[in-house]
Amino acid sequence: MARILLGVSGGIAAYKSLELARLATVAGHGVRVLMTESAGRFVGAASFEGIVGAPVLVSEFDRDPLRGSFPGEPRPEHDPIGHLELAANCDAYLVAPASANTVAKLAAGVADSMLTTSFLACTAPRLVAPAMNDRMLADAATQANLETLRRRGVDVIEPEEGRLASRGEHGRGRLPDPARLLARVESALPAGSGPWDGLRVLVTAGGTREPVDPVRFLGNRSSGRMGLALAAAAARRGADVTLIAANVSLPEPAGVRRIDVETAAELAEAARTEFAASHVLAMAAAPADFRAAEVAEGKLSRQGSLELRLEPTEDILAGLAAGRSAGQTIVGFAAEHGDGGVERARAKLERKGADLIVLNDVSDTTIGFESEENAVTLIDSTGETAVPRASKDSIADAILDRVDQLRARESLPKR
Repeated sequence: MARILLGVSGGIAAYKSLELARLATVAGHGVRVLMTESAGRFVGAASFEGIVGAPVLVSEFDRDPLRGSFPGEPRPEHDPIGHLELAANCDAYLVAPASANTVAKLAAGVADSMLTTSFLACTAPRLVAPAMNDRMLADAATQANLETLRRRGVDVIEPEEGRLASRGEHGRGRLPDPARLLARVESALPAGSGPWDGLRVLVTAGGTREPVDPVRFLGNRSSGRMGLALAAAAARRGADVTLIAANVSLPEPAGVRRIDVETAAELAEAARTEFAASHVLAMAAAPADFRAAEVAEGKLSRQGSLELRLEPTEDILAGLAAGRSAGQTIVGFAAEHGDGGVERARAKLERKGADLIVLNDVSDTTIGFESEENAVTLIDSTGETAVPRASKDSIADAILDRVDQLRARESLPKR
């Protein structure tokens, strides 16, 4: 995987960098951490060292025991200049959190710490995640410094809005969630850094809305979280990911191309257009099975009774599978309720022509729709595999691991 250099400057948000380092390490990346002296007032170097398995450096005069190498790599025989060697060896450098002081130094080219000197020497993708009080962020000096960094090709990750460190204060200045920061870093990595490099993945997410009149529609409870988790997992593996989002209010993962649709017909059209060039389709969206046969031009009155005649929508998954090319892998989803779900999902696998069906038992109202957790059964031609309750991110990785196995069994190329 990749070699990530993480710079941590002083600020209460530094505690989030511990989780970022953990997530990156769990994902298989090698991580080295550089801290400013003020960062040590908020988090300890020993905490980072325990997570990443490598020494933390603060001063450009600190001797690096690993001689510029990353965890899992051999140490060079010579003893190189630390701030130059780490910068030369990393695949990406993220400063998170970047305080107002550190942002100003990076913009001015000040080199007074291991963090700042390495930043100057780094030719790999550089990312900066500012985190500070909203008034400090809004000040003209800070905004000018951030704009200077952008002009120089630095990827500035915009802070989020929410509660701030000062009691009772709310505004823009929060460091984004560590998982989102890692996704941004992974999207910036050069080609060749992930196992799915060159693989084109199409993911659908959310639930369609079929209009009844200009105000009302037929829809479902799908939030799109599972599809977003799949898109993020595929992007982390290096794939070129396109997301077709049906009425999804959540932001797409970093590095993912997004197409928004509303109805099942729009979803079908977008999927047909994108599927031809895709290696993997994950059909996680919940398209409506029926739509109104006639859509009222004006808002229907609530007075009296209403008879609504429905007609079936297009079977999108079956249609795409019927026109598939060699080398394409198709993953469908089945939301079933109660006993007999596995049998119905297996019938769907055969009827639709998919390679894998992900069965979600919606009888458990604590998981699935709108939840951040799920439990599924993976069904293919060889049998069933139960994936116990876990975060949707973990479920997504389990699904893609199974896709890897299916493609390897068919000796399909990665690109």
